[in-house]
Parts: sequence; structure tokens; C-alpha cells
Amino acid sequence: MMLSERDRAVIWHPLTQHQTANLPVPIVRGSGSYLYDEQGKSYLDLVSSWWVNLHGHSHPEIAEAIYEQAKTLEHVIFAGFTHEPAVQLAEKLLEILPAGFAKVFYSDNGSTSVEVALKMAYQYWRNHGETKRKRFIAFDGGYHGDTFGAMSIGKNLTYHMHFLDLLFSVDLFSYPATWIADKSAIEKEERVLNQIAEFLEKYADETVALILEPLIQGAAGMQMCTERFLKKLEKLIRSYGILIIYDEVMTGFGRTGDYFACTKSSTTPDIICLSKGISGGFLPLAATVCHEKIYEAFLGDTFAKALAHSHSYSANPLGCAAALASMKLLHQSADKRLSIEKTHHEELARLMLLTGIEKPRYCGTIAAFDFNLGGYASQNSRQLQKRFVDRGLLLRPLGDVIYFLPPYCITDAELRGAYDIVIEEIQGVIA
Repeated sequence: MMLSERDRAVIWHPLTQHQTANLPVPIVRGSGSYLYDEQGKSYLDLVSSWWVNLHGHSHPEIAEAIYEQAKTLEHVIFAGFTHEPAVQLAEKLLEILPAGFAKVFYSDNGSTSVEVALKMAYQYWRNHGETKRKRFIAFDGGYHGDTFGAMSIGKNLTYHMHFLDLLFSVDLFSYPATWIADKSAIEKEERVLNQIAEFLEKYADETVALILEPLIQGAAGMQMCTERFLKKLEKLIRSYGILIIYDEVMTGFGRTGDYFACTKSSTTPDIICLSKGISGGFLPLAATVCHEKIYEAFLGDTFAKALAHSHSYSANPLGCAAALASMKLLHQSADKRLSIEKTHHEELARLMLLTGIEKPRYCGTIAAFDFNLGGYASQNSRQLQKRFVDRGLLLRPLGDVIYFLPPYCITDAELRGAYDIVIEEIQGVIA
């Protein structure tokens, strides 16, 4: 029996309607920018396997780091104990984050890093005696994960509609998404900033924090805002004394071109959520990093003020070892990231000549455009994805959005060749 058929008999996949889905593609190995199935067919991984792979599949330096660590220490409870990889990784993270960040809290995936941030922010105010602060500000289209706190601040109807009655209330504002040659960008930004200011005039003393995906909303369809907007937003929120949380689960570790969206935009949140690329795509790991003032609010003579949150695999030594190796490679990849951005810029200009292409946009290593396929679950979207796979491209349209988010090892020829195929397939749809 083929691997995909054995899979169908025993596995329930994420984001899959199994009654209509095709059999999953059986991947047996990966190398560099490519994945390979049972028949040896290659697939150029243009989504970094759900946005986690930074440096290419089966990278030998990360694999070796995990192997060496596994011979020494595979895991230890992280309450009351510590180990070198966890401490060293925290030190390395604080070196490249903006000044002011001071403490790293480990968990194991993006959703949990967000849950930790929400708890930190909420309890921060309670520990200061401000118990009426219960409001969070977020943006329409935001996606922060699938745990209940993360769902509450996202309320993405595509993923969360069955659970809306169980989610806590959040104050949502429009996201000023923009694109190449968007003449209304400043107007949209000012309108949103004015709406937030009006809200805070009434509810600032009830508000815990603003949380957002800086520069790029991922699951919403790679919706992008400007650095200018983030700077103005930060100034506004700071003027009311509200905390700022950046969800950089996807944008972190070079995706926007710089190490983080906050460093690219010269803004500094109070709390930042990190995961996905942190281990180079090898092992589950996440971190919620905060400023000293946040940490100090949890200090006290009793456990009552402590952050009562934990994960069995917090600061797993193997994950931390992988992350340290990935960080070393990240420092060496700046030129590669610039090259990817340059190619996106040039190839999007070519795409803009096609009928039906709308809102082309890019930021660092990420590029996207809209093409009417009929929405997230449409037959056209699924068929186009299958055609991409048939032609050896791992691309997953987000509804009407086709996007590129490749590993940094991709060559210019590989990326331009992928654009060629995308253009051919789109022309086939138009015809």
C-alpha cells in the first residue's frame, strides 16, 4: 500500500476537508529548496513548508547541532532547572532585538507564544492593581493562532467561525493594507489612526494592549502595511500608556528583510512573539520576549504575582540547539535575502502586465498578489494549487492570494523559473 493510502486510513490532517481532498503527497526527503516524493519527483518549496524553513531542508549544520546536543541532553524540566542552549539562545535573541527587551519565556509554537503574551499583558496590569483593564485592541484579518486566546484576538471567520461564542471580546480596527502604486495608503492609515485615537479617548484606562502582525498579516493573505504606519501607531498607543504586542511568529528571523519587522520599522513593542523560523524549520520552539518592566511586575514575596504558565517541552535543548545553529546561518544570509527581494520586485512588474492581477506587493523575502479565484475554499483555488504541485511547485494560494515565501537558499534561477510557471498557469486560467 502506498504511503498516502496508509495515511488516509489513520491520519486527520489540519485545514483539510477529507471528503473532497486529494490524497496527500508522500514526501520522503528534503534537500535545500526541494522536497522529494516516493517516485523521486521534486517540489520547489515556495512556502517554506508553512513558513518555518529558513535555510533549506535537511541543512547539515542544523542537523549536526541537534545530533551533538542529543548525545548530551535531550530534555529537562524547565521549572527550577536550566541548561546552556536555552541561556545561550536567549542571549543571542536579546542581542538582535531592539534595546529594552530583557527576558525570554520559552514555549513550543506560535499560538502558545501569543497566549503567553496575552497573559503577560493582562496580568501585568492586575499585578499593578489595575483590574478593570480587560480590553485588547487588534486588527481585522489578523491571525494569531488556534488556541482560544489567540482565536479571540483574531476572530478569522475562515478558521474560527464555529467557536465565536466561546471567544472573549476584542476591539477590532481595519488594517490599512497597501500595495505597489496604492494612492490611498496615507488616507487609509490616517483614518484608522483617528478611529483608534477616538476609541482610546473613551477606553484607554480599560485597555490592556494592542496586538498586531507588524508589516504583514500572514494568513489574511499577506496583507501589508507601511513602516510609516507602524511608527505613527506606536507613537499613538504610547501616548495613552497602552502596552504593544508584536506577533512576529511569521515575520521574524529575516522574512521582512531585516531580522524582525520591528527592527525594519524602527519600532519597539513591549512584548514580541516568536516561533516558526526560530529553529530553522527543524523542531517546535517558541519564545515570548518582554521588556524589563513587564518582568518586574511579576516579582513578589509570594507565588500570587508569578506567571502561572508552563509547557512540558519549554526550552527543549534540542530545539534550542537547532535555533542556535539557525541563528548563525541567519547572520550569513543577508545578501541572499536582498537578492530574493530584488527578484520579487522585478517579477511582480512582469506579473502586473497580466489581466486580472491586482494589488501586487512585497516586503523582504515575501511577495504576493491577488487573482480572483472565488475565495478560500473555491474549486478554482484548489485546482490551481494542484496544477502548481503537478508542475513541481509547492504553492498554497490563500483564497484569492498567490504568494511566495521561499527559504533563503533558493537560487535566482529557481525563483524566476517559479514565476515563469505561475505566469503560464494564470494565463491558462485567463484563457
